[in-house]
Amino acid sequence: MDFPIHSITKSAEETERIGEIFGASYLKEKENVTLPHLILCIGELGSGKTTFVRAVAKGLGITTRLLSPTYIIVRRYIISKLSKESFLYHLDLYRVQKDQDAESIGIHEMLNDSRSITVIEWPERTSRLLLLPRIECRFSTLEDNKHEVTIQRIVTNKL
Repeated sequence: MDFPIHSITKSAEETERIGEIFGASYLKEKENVTLPHLILCIGELGSGKTTFVRAVAKGLGITTRLLSPTYIIVRRYIISKLSKESFLYHLDLYRVQKDQDAESIGIHEMLNDSRSITVIEWPERTSRLLLLPRIECRFSTLEDNKHEVTIQRIVTNKL
């Protein structure tokens, strides 16, 4: 997959298409090794983050309905197309107030699980992620129900 990716979507279905293609890229052996296993979804409420994450899961072959982890903070799904020990960790840090809150849910264990992929909505709630290689997906709402999606690989310590 070539980065950066920039798109203006006119519907949830268009955002889903981008997410599904992006998720499926992790199933390609060559890219699975080189793509960071941390994906940060940044954007205001209603900008398409959860829609995108659901589509990423679909692209990874996850057939279980992806539910938003807003109230429980983290959900885990098996990525059986990679292995029985590979998981998609979906975190929503909206309710997290400080770094210690993120640490208490085991975020370090998830991030250190090299067989798994961790997707985090509201990553700006913890500063611990800024030094890690990652994919940043930025979402914004435009006029006429359009959304802007920008996906880029980050290898430095800048957000």
